[in-house]
Amino acid sequence: SLAGRVDGVLVDTSYVIDHDVSLSLVTARDEVGLQILRHSCAHLLAMAVKQLYPKAQVTIGPVTDDGFFYDFAYERAFTPNDLHLIEERMRELVADDFPVIRRELSRDRAVEFFMGIGETYKAELIAAIPADEVLSLYRQDNFEDLCRGPHVPSTGKLEAFKLTKVSGSYWKGDAANEPLQRIYGTCWATTKDLKAYLNRLEEAGKRDHRKLGAALDLFHFDESAPGSVFWHPKGWSLFQSLIGYMRQRQDAAGYVEVNTPDVMDRGLWETSGHWFNYRENMFTTTTEDERVFALKPMNCPGAVSLFAHGLKSYRDLPLRMAEFGKVHRYEPSGSLHGLLRVRHFTQDDAHIFCTQQQMQEECASTIALVFDIYKDFGFQDVAVKLSTRPVSRIGSDETWDLLEGALIGALDRMQIEYALNEGEGAFYGPKLEFVLRDAIGRDWQCGTLQVDLNLPERFDIHYIDEKGARQRPVMLHRALFGSLERFIGILIEQHSGAFPAWLAPQQAVVLNISEGQADYAIEVARRLKRAGLRASADLRNEKIGYKIREYTVEKVPYLIVVGDKEKGEGTASIRTRSGEDLGSQKLEDLVALLVRQSALPGDDLLPC
Repeated sequence: SLAGRVDGVLVDTSYVIDHDVSLSLVTARDEVGLQILRHSCAHLLAMAVKQLYPKAQVTIGPVTDDGFFYDFAYERAFTPNDLHLIEERMRELVADDFPVIRRELSRDRAVEFFMGIGETYKAELIAAIPADEVLSLYRQDNFEDLCRGPHVPSTGKLEAFKLTKVSGSYWKGDAANEPLQRIYGTCWATTKDLKAYLNRLEEAGKRDHRKLGAALDLFHFDESAPGSVFWHPKGWSLFQSLIGYMRQRQDAAGYVEVNTPDVMDRGLWETSGHWFNYRENMFTTTTEDERVFALKPMNCPGAVSLFAHGLKSYRDLPLRMAEFGKVHRYEPSGSLHGLLRVRHFTQDDAHIFCTQQQMQEECASTIALVFDIYKDFGFQDVAVKLSTRPVSRIGSDETWDLLEGALIGALDRMQIEYALNEGEGAFYGPKLEFVLRDAIGRDWQCGTLQVDLNLPERFDIHYIDEKGARQRPVMLHRALFGSLERFIGILIEQHSGAFPAWLAPQQAVVLNISEGQADYAIEVARRLKRAGLRASADLRNEKIGYKIREYTVEKVPYLIVVGDKEKGEGTASIRTRSGEDLGSQKLEDLVALLVRQSALPGDDLLPC
């Protein structure tokens, strides 16, 4: 029987140890230790809520990436004042240092127990568990809750926590069920870690892409099209800059660009397997002649149809087909989140058709391209996750062995470390996920690479090998940005809206000091635009200081000022949005400088 805390070691209550069991120490600094703290803090939250609001019922309270939440059924919405009172009660319970005691019950006894104390939601959850499963409950003072555990030995071990927000949710995540109240919190090993996280949270609030998107006039959302973006001119310019950059990189890497229909017949989706594995996320319609069509949730079946059109030879492979494809996926309204979670978005998709002998090389070259592109956007810290075969899948184990081996072989060959997500692959093939760490330490899953022999099999596509025989190609599914909408949201928050010059919607603005320089300001802006820069002239009758402040707030990279002196000398004064004065320059030198500073990354990679 072990209990207590040694150098931050968290140990649950009693364990029976024999020769078949290994024992490892878990500290609060470990990922497992943090999960123990956060599970325990979720129970502390529920205990405080039950004491303050006895009519509230508990439902579920899982751990999240940076904390925990708990859903409650209550007669009214919780307010920020409620949140303050709940947190104060939690601190009182920590001071009381109640021991945490574990016990086991059968499924039916657990249902009986929770029904007896009026927790009908919890009883319903438990009733769905197999009857032969033994459940664990954790008790602290007069509060007891279902949990796999483990937990801290006592409530006094929970020192560094904070409730962060309250929102609405639904029982079992279904909008057709009863509405619930969700309280979020965070919990850390030390007060220092908690303060660092709260500082990151405050910084994230300042960088919120929804606020900056409105302030910089980039986009908006409207209930007439939930989960779809209304792009304003500046935002659309940013969007097109991303596409232009990716077109350049793909062209240099040997891709051809294609486009496939947004709406396709149900039969195509049945053949691909999406109709049976992804139907609940698809938008469909039935025409007057009773044909069923679906808005495409993915681009891959269209790419297969393109490959199947016309005879392909081994000399045509690898065939790298890129598409900026619009896709539509039904996401629950409660999960929509600005640009980061939408229903209608654009993928920078590509599908590579190759031989089995070319497969690993194509995986390696794609991985190299992913890392190089992320570097251009300022993301140096990129993690890789390998997701292997899920329980629900198509294809034989031999096929999955081959495909997983290609990804692992490419990573090992490139000496890239990766984390393993067992069972998290797509239903048709294993995949790599590329996770970016941003300027304030948050992780974002963006690009993916999947290898697939199952869709080529289902669609019966082939190429002719050097001996004249039909062979099945391998299909690689690849997206580097992932969703362009989501990637733009990440970029807005990464740069706090101050995009690098090559990406900025407006790269330069020419400001005249008085009406006497209006014609010259127009000429300067015209010269900049002829050189390919996104520039304009502001001729408003406002003080120059006001104009400079306004465009600094709008985060325009270069502010160009012209007065009588500049007009007479054929020069212009230039300053940056950060306030750096680059002095007065001849007009041709100014244009050359801004062209260099605003060039797309990777220009030197283009073929002549």
